[in-house]
Order: sequence, then structure tokens, then C-alpha cells
Amino acid sequence: MTRLTFTVDPDDSAVRLDKYLSDRIDGVSRSAITKLIEDGKVTVGERAVSKSYKTAANDMITVDLDDPQPVDITPEDIPLDIVYEDDDLLVVNKPKGMVVHPAPGNYSGTLVNALMHHCGDNLSGINGELRPGIVHRIDKNTSGLLAVAKSDVAHAGLSAQIADHSFTREYLAVAYGNIREDELTVDAPIGRHKIDRKKMCVTQLNSKSAVTHIKVLERLQGFTYISCRLETGRTHQIRVHLAHIGHPIAGDDVYGPAKVITALGGQCLHAYRLGFIHPVTGEYMEFTAEPPACFLTFLTKLRAKNKD
Repeated sequence: MTRLTFTVDPDDSAVRLDKYLSDRIDGVSRSAITKLIEDGKVTVGERAVSKSYKTAANDMITVDLDDPQPVDITPEDIPLDIVYEDDDLLVVNKPKGMVVHPAPGNYSGTLVNALMHHCGDNLSGINGELRPGIVHRIDKNTSGLLAVAKSDVAHAGLSAQIADHSFTREYLAVAYGNIREDELTVDAPIGRHKIDRKKMCVTQLNSKSAVTHIKVLERLQGFTYISCRLETGRTHQIRVHLAHIGHPIAGDDVYGPAKVITALGGQCLHAYRLGFIHPVTGEYMEFTAEPPACFLTFLTKLRAKNKD
């Protein structure tokens, strides 16, 4: 059994317990959290409470997660671009086109299959049998850096930093149009699209808070080269937020215009920088990875047009 603990910040008081936890425990659904609460595996202080309990400042919340079942996924000898590795965690540069973890209908060729071959049994089991070691995710057609936990202690520590917004995640992207502000913040909640359940959208209905900080790096002909720093990490967050403000990401075949730039092979979005405090050593660590060739080639072509 793995035990997670959270101390409620004053800004997070008066929030339903099930919502508070679903915002902080990645990979565990709200319904699964409800079951944990009903089974008495969530306590506030030392007492069991209901899912509708409203948090109070400085509440000490404890969550006991059952140990995962044995993983029935085949390790695969897929090359990994490992930026850093030690006994507790590793940082990997995921290529565009690779799915992070297995899902129904897609149980091979994923980052998890590759990690299981590389790490053997040395992956955290907190996120269950389909996502061993996975602390946070990026989309299939987004490239870039991911932190992977090899121990449960590392996983809990990294997850806590993501929850309190001290885990740095900076992306590079090329967006349609001219973003006029040099810097802006999009603070708009994200939830499942009510018609197309594979899409996310900005909505007040069954949504979670989402905040993206955007900085213009370069204005190009018809596009803007930007960096995006995540304060929260919702599904498709950057893609949804940029589409919401009228500047979808180039190559995005879900949230972008109907005429997609197919040469990009998906959205022109790259997880460029990761920064966090090592959950075991206490050392601050930061890593960067350059965008893939298709991203850089597109930038080069846009810059050439600017000179014409």
C-alpha cells in the first residue's frame, strides 16, 4: 500500500474533498477517488469523512492507495533518448508520434513498453499497471521531456510538486496569427467536450481549473513562436487554451483549422524544459531538450519568409 499526504493551502479551502484530490492525484479518476473515500482509505486528520467534505486550511489529508496488480505489458526494446537517470528517477526526451502509456487498442510501442525493457521492475507502481513510472504525460504528437519515477517515493514527491505548481514545465510552440501581447496568461477551466468526448474544451461544466502563461519569442509571417509555461497540467491544456484565444497550434488536427499542415505530423508543440527538486536528494534539477527537426525546419521556413 502507498500512502500519499496533502496539506491544504488556505487558497484551496472550501473545496469538495473528491475534487481536491482528483486535481492532485494524476491518473486516478474522480470515481476511483470516491471509492477510496467510501472504503475509508482517505482520512482528514485521523477521521474518515464523506466525499462532499469541504476542505479547510491546513487540513492534513491522507490517502492510502492499494498496491498495483502485476503489470501484464510486454517490455519492448525501443530506443530511448535518456537525458538523465539515477536510482530514483529518469528524464526522457519522448519523440513525436510515441504514445506515453498503453490503453485499450494500443498496448505496444508506447513509452511504457520501452521503459519496462530499460528499467525492468524498477518503476513506480503508484499509477497502476498500465502506467508504471508515469508521473505526468504529453500527447502522442507532442515531443519533449518527461520525468519518470523509478521509486514510489520519487513518484509521490514529484506528484506533490506538480500539485503545488512548483514543478516547472515549459513548452515551445508555433501558433497561428499574431499574438499582440508580449506576455499573457490564459486562466480558463477545461473539461470534456459535451459532444465530441475525445476533445477537451474551455467550459464551466465538470471542469478543472487550468492556467497557462504565454510569452512571445518571435513574430513570424502568419504565425507566432512562443513559450508556454504550465501552472496546471490538464489534458490538451496548451492546445485548448491557444485555440480558445484564437491562436491554435500549427499542425494541430484536432483544435486547429481544417486545412492542416500535414508536414508537421501533428501539433508544433515541444516540452522544452523541466525543473524540479529531486524528491530524494533535495537538489534542484533542470533539463532542456531542443525541438525535433520538423519543428526547427518549419521555423526556418517561416523566418525565411519574414526576410522576403
